[in-house]
Amino acid sequence: MRLQDCHNFHDFRRMAQQRLPGPIFNYIDGAAEDEVTLRRNTAAFDDCDLVPNVLRGVGHVDMSVTVMGQRLAMPVYCSPTALQRLFHHEGERAVAAAAHKFGTMFGVSSLGTVSLEEARRISSGPQVYQFYFHKDRGLNREMMARAKEAGVEVMMLTVDSITGGNRERDKRTGFAIPFRLNLAGITQFAVKPAWAINYFTHERFRLPQLDTHVHMGSGVMSISRYFTEMLDPAMAWDDVAEMVDQWGGPFCLKGVMSVDDARRAAEIGCNGIVLSNHGGRQLDGSRSGFDQLAEVVDAVGDRIDVMMDGGVQRGSHVLKALSLGAKAVGLGRYYLFPLAAAGRAGVERALGLMRTEIERDMRLMGASSVADLTRKNLRFR
Repeated sequence: MRLQDCHNFHDFRRMAQQRLPGPIFNYIDGAAEDEVTLRRNTAAFDDCDLVPNVLRGVGHVDMSVTVMGQRLAMPVYCSPTALQRLFHHEGERAVAAAAHKFGTMFGVSSLGTVSLEEARRISSGPQVYQFYFHKDRGLNREMMARAKEAGVEVMMLTVDSITGGNRERDKRTGFAIPFRLNLAGITQFAVKPAWAINYFTHERFRLPQLDTHVHMGSGVMSISRYFTEMLDPAMAWDDVAEMVDQWGGPFCLKGVMSVDDARRAAEIGCNGIVLSNHGGRQLDGSRSGFDQLAEVVDAVGDRIDVMMDGGVQRGSHVLKALSLGAKAVGLGRYYLFPLAAAGRAGVERALGLMRTEIERDMRLMGASSVADLTRKNLRFR
C-alpha cells in the first residue's frame, strides 16, 4: 500500500498495520478491557446529523480558532501521545514539523521520545506539554520550570491516568517498555523485519523528559513501574491549584468529564479542559467526550475553553463538535497511524486531508467561519 493511496483514517490504519509488528500496532490500536468506550468514541458522532444551510455565499472559509490564547489556523490539534519514536524513528519531530506547516498546536508528552527543547526548535507554533503528576513535588516543579524555559505555551495536566488502564491486547502479546515480549509477540516482530531495521539503525530510544528517572534498558525503571511507583494516585484539587499558580500561564486539564469537575477547573484558574477518556485506554465504559460535550459547554463554556478528543476520524466529526461548542478538537490515532505508516510525510498527508475535509464540509454547511457553526445545525437521533 502506498501513501498516495491513503484517503482516510482507515487507509492509514491499514498501512500502519502492514508496517508495524503486531504488538506495536495493537498498542496504538487497542484500548481497555472490552474496548466499549473505544468504539463509542466514534459511534457517538454517528448519532448526530448535520443540517446544512444553502445559498449563504461562502466565498471564503476561515477555519481558524483561538484556544487558551493560542491562534490555530485550523480547529484541530495533535494531542500529546507517548513513545512516538517507537512507531517511526522521526517520532515527535515529524509531528512538530507537520503541525508547524499547518499552523496548528501539538504537544509533547512527559513520556515523549524527543525533548521539549528540540520540538520547540522545529516548530514555533503553539506547543503544549502533557504532564503527569509525580509524588516527588520537587520533580514536578523542575519539569514545569524546564518547560517554561523551553518556550512551551500551554501546560496540559493529564488527570485520568493515576493508574494504568487494563489493556488486555498488550497482555496477550507481552508488550512492555522495555520489551518483554512473549513468544507470540516475538514471532510478530520477526515477520516485520523492516521495522526492526528502522528501529535499530537510528539513535537510541530515549525518554528525554525523564532521562534520569526512566531508562529503556537495565537502568532505573520500566514504564509500568513509572506509572505504579512515581505517579501520585492521591493527586487532588489543591495540588492542581498549586500547579496552576506555579505555571502562571495557560493551564489545561485533560481527562475531565463531569460538570462538577469542569466547574472546579474553572474555579482554580484553569484556562481550558479537554473532555477525554484517553482514547478508551483507561476506564472502559466511560462516556465519550462528544456525548458529554453539550452538558459541559452549557455549564462552563462562558468561563473556560472546552475542547474534546476521542474517536475523531473525519472533518464532519470536527464540525459536529464545534457546533456543540468545542473550541478545538484533539487528534490522536488520527495522526499516529500515518506517523507509523510514513513518518512526517504521513502526518502531513493526514492533516492535509483533514483540512480539506473541514473546508469542504464548512462550505457544504453554509459556514464561512467557525462562528457560523451552532447547535441549530445539529439534530440528534
